[in-house]
Amino acid sequence: MNKGLKIATIGGGSSYTPELIEGFIKRYDELPVSEIWLVDIEEGQEKLNIVGNLAKRMIAKAGLPIDIHLTLDRAAALKDADFVTTQFRVGLLDARAKDERIPLKYGVLGQETNGPGGLFKGLRTIPVILDICKDMEELCPDAWLINFTNPAGMVTEAVLRYANIDKVVGLCNVPIGMEMAVAELLEVDHSRIRIDFAGLNHMVYGLDVYLDGVSVKDQVIKMVTALDDNSFVKNIHGFGWEPEFLKAINVIPCPYHNYYYKSREMFEKVKQEAEAEGTRAEVVQKLEKELFELYKDPNLDIKPPQLEKRGGAYYSDAAVRLISSIYNDKRDIQPVNTRNNGAIASIPDESAVEISCVITKDGPKPIAVGDLPVPVRGLVQQIKSFERVAAEAAVTGDRNLAVLALTINPLVASDTLAKQIVDDMLEAHKKYLPQFFGNFITK
Repeated sequence: MNKGLKIATIGGGSSYTPELIEGFIKRYDELPVSEIWLVDIEEGQEKLNIVGNLAKRMIAKAGLPIDIHLTLDRAAALKDADFVTTQFRVGLLDARAKDERIPLKYGVLGQETNGPGGLFKGLRTIPVILDICKDMEELCPDAWLINFTNPAGMVTEAVLRYANIDKVVGLCNVPIGMEMAVAELLEVDHSRIRIDFAGLNHMVYGLDVYLDGVSVKDQVIKMVTALDDNSFVKNIHGFGWEPEFLKAINVIPCPYHNYYYKSREMFEKVKQEAEAEGTRAEVVQKLEKELFELYKDPNLDIKPPQLEKRGGAYYSDAAVRLISSIYNDKRDIQPVNTRNNGAIASIPDESAVEISCVITKDGPKPIAVGDLPVPVRGLVQQIKSFERVAAEAAVTGDRNLAVLALTINPLVASDTLAKQIVDDMLEAHKKYLPQFFGNFITK
């Protein structure tokens, strides 16, 4: 009999972990997991213990023979793992709050994965993920890395370029959230909907939408134009798209496109919210406090519904569905971040893209779409340039490249402003950016 699967989750003390545990419970029949190792750092130990004990209660309630291990020892968690999932946040939510607040001083949008916030989250995260990849080479060379850590596109780009592991897939809950929202609009079950996704993480488009294999894109575009909030996800409150714009672009934008196609409105909204109730990070800190109070309840043995407010809905569905499809060689279609390999003609073959793929035991096989439509091609290429330069800056600790990356980004588009923001944020995040302060990280 085959030994059960070992899963290592880095950032195990995350409030999202009950989502993941629920996913493994639901799919236990097709995914024989025997051990789940939740690993975190010292600052996260209290949360790790709280969420880990909830995970143990959930497994006990389900009556499944899965051992949950809680540890601060990453090497022990990684040793002989079959799948490694990453969901960590370097600098915790305090760092995110700085990412969101500092740019606002300069009249620039402060957001977790876009513009300056996305750049600095990437600069802090990439050295850590590359470190994890080095450990994986040694401790679990056959394991798959399933990365959910944001900015997922930039992180996947960095792993593909600078790490020596091939088995990496980046994952985001935005595409599955879009599918669920379309299913709701059409009042049908999610299983009947398929969207052809192509683009980049948080910059992905629905090129076509199918109901039972028949295109319903025109109908969906018409329905989306009627929405007051075009967002589809809990953590972004969007606006309505102008019907003329949506009809002409003729694809389904993702929620994060609000930051690019409605930059002015989103900046004003984010600024007002930051002044009135705090940045999104500060709101999430309060939400997390409430969640962890709930998680502490020794009688709680399910994922509480309040978790959906956190913005990570469908994460377990997406993550565990992907792991199951790789393990079982399902050859179903899922949108993931992977090496382009010619699927999108206007993006370099070796770069990371977010695209619908056939999921096999050898990993995702992207479905070729040729060139992206002219109206969206330029923006996608611009963001890909930003991601590539940012990833190089993260690896080399080159301040000039950080300034260049931010200047390329359409949410900043001024070298003087980029320089000011980079210097301010480098100082604010100094503790987590040793590569920029004389302690260089080599490739």
